[in-house]
Amino acid sequence: MSKLADATPAARRVTTCFIYADARNVERMTAPLPFGSWPSHVSAAAVSESSPRLERAQFVGDEIWWGQSVAAEGGRTTVMRRSGAGTAEPILPAPWNARSAVHEYGGDAWAATPAGALVFVEKTDQRIWALDGDTPRALTPELGGMRFGGLRIAGDRLLAVRETHGSGKVVRDIVSVPLDGAAASTPDALVVLASGSDFVAQPALSRDGSTLAWIAWNHPHMPWDETTLRVRALTDPDTTGTVIAGGDGSAPLQPVWTEGGELTFVDDPSGRWNLCRVRPGEQPRPLAPADADTGGGLWVLGSRWFGSFADGRIVAVRTNGSDHVVLVEPDGAVSPLDVDVVSNTVIEDVSGTRVLISGTARDGAATVWDVDIDSPASPTRVAGGGSSLTEEWMPRAQPLTVSGPHGPVHAFDYPPTHPEVVGPADERPPYVVFVHGGPTAHVGGAPSAKIAYFTSRGIGVLDVNYGGSTGYGRAYRERLRGMWGVVDVDDVIAAARGLADAGRADARRLAIAGGSAGGWTVLCALANSDVFSAGISRYGVADLRLLAEDTHDFEARYLDSLVGPLPEAEQLYIDRSPLSHLEGFTTPMLIEQGLDDHVVPPSQSEAVRDALAGNGVPHAYLAFEGEGHGFRRAETIVATLEAEVAFLGEVFGFTPDGIAPIVLD
Repeated sequence: MSKLADATPAARRVTTCFIYADARNVERMTAPLPFGSWPSHVSAAAVSESSPRLERAQFVGDEIWWGQSVAAEGGRTTVMRRSGAGTAEPILPAPWNARSAVHEYGGDAWAATPAGALVFVEKTDQRIWALDGDTPRALTPELGGMRFGGLRIAGDRLLAVRETHGSGKVVRDIVSVPLDGAAASTPDALVVLASGSDFVAQPALSRDGSTLAWIAWNHPHMPWDETTLRVRALTDPDTTGTVIAGGDGSAPLQPVWTEGGELTFVDDPSGRWNLCRVRPGEQPRPLAPADADTGGGLWVLGSRWFGSFADGRIVAVRTNGSDHVVLVEPDGAVSPLDVDVVSNTVIEDVSGTRVLISGTARDGAATVWDVDIDSPASPTRVAGGGSSLTEEWMPRAQPLTVSGPHGPVHAFDYPPTHPEVVGPADERPPYVVFVHGGPTAHVGGAPSAKIAYFTSRGIGVLDVNYGGSTGYGRAYRERLRGMWGVVDVDDVIAAARGLADAGRADARRLAIAGGSAGGWTVLCALANSDVFSAGISRYGVADLRLLAEDTHDFEARYLDSLVGPLPEAEQLYIDRSPLSHLEGFTTPMLIEQGLDDHVVPPSQSEAVRDALAGNGVPHAYLAFEGEGHGFRRAETIVATLEAEVAFLGEVFGFTPDGIAPIVLD
């Protein structure tokens, strides 16, 4: 186990001239310092506080409600509300924590009734509770192995995705939950509305309350590979429904009922997720198609990429690298909406002519915006933003596309950025290549406080959307099919080399960092190449067979498409796994792991640690009690950020300012 020393050395100073900087700061440069040693106002504590997770937003009468994590309270999710007067206050008191574990990743863990009651999934017991007085009351039974998520209010009904664990099998269905609490003592009061598939999501009840639409899929598919859009009249005793779209290699998502009994949804038979419309019994037809994605990976149940208004207009997200928001008229005409979101954009709710839009802003802050589509020039920021980090400390995303062995590779470059300091003329900056998880996920062109934590110290960040990422169409996404551990590794190497060849990074001081599936790519790259001189793995996958044995049901067959089905592809699992190439672990590494992680158990990281120790490779292993798959606690975020910069300084030979050094084993 590594430990942090108490020393806080001052930055070393040099007298050579400087040339590397963001153009905004040229006139303000005052002193050149070695890259990595720059003094920074961006503290780890500020990062943990700067941009809380914002989870869902909803119009509730004259108020706007949204979910928000509280890092200082163990990362619990509360629900906030903003009144018409503009004041914000929490609704859900501590220690209540609105967080679902359906699919392990949850989503839509709370909703508000028309009467203004809060219904939510409590993290600790996964029951649904209602808060319409001083104390929450249970709506679902106290039964072990039962989880709820995907909460949606439809008229006087509460719809939920139920996940039941038991007897070695996981069963999922969509249920109607009585709001009077009858099901808390009588489980049979939960009415099953849809069933018969391995996975169900995104229930939508028709406006007259007679018909349910939902998304379903089965193993071995993931929801970005192939899904079906199903409908069922609630008078029909068959709860499996009728397929009206998908099931043929496309992945429809997010059904929404519109006027006249039609369904609007997104689908990608053309290779891009685009808006479609269908009347049950007819063929779907495209609506305002574009060479961009309105849709994405359904990792969490609350993902929504468009909202429909009563007059037929639609607000939608379009993604091609970064996000932008558009207004689609009933005749198909499209116009942009100037909303400051460029990544992770979700269309949360519509009411009248107003829409709530959440996403990451250009300055990296998580935000929720209230937009009146009849007055789009003046959106109102409801939540988020307000970071203590001013613009001068935030790097600007520079899109980068390089040629790789499998085609173009897309990334965003964030160069070292400081209002008063730059690096020496004869020195190129060290860089850390960020590898997102998933691997079917996406990063947009927006900095984060975490990125600024590195760049403000003179360490560049390259955020890579390797083949397999969403946001560039199905062909780019399926580049990873059967090639996980090959394409992703080749792509991050190509991006890193391209940056160094352009003279923007020091080829001798390239690090790679990633978590979960991104951690897998880190480990594969380190075991099979010499491009990177340091690696940071956060709860990374190290052994594919162990992952296949240990992982949860949502991803139990994910590896079928990423690598191949078992047992037929077992040798490929062995050959690809980093732990099969122990001799390749010669690069210093920092390993970070949550001890309560049920997606990638600690045994994976411990195996990597033991291999490094056996090879005599400098390393540090940080394990965190109470953390799962992804770190939420303020103290964990602070500890990992400081350890990562200290680790890079130890390996690359610079002394971070104001950060205690790390001792490597």
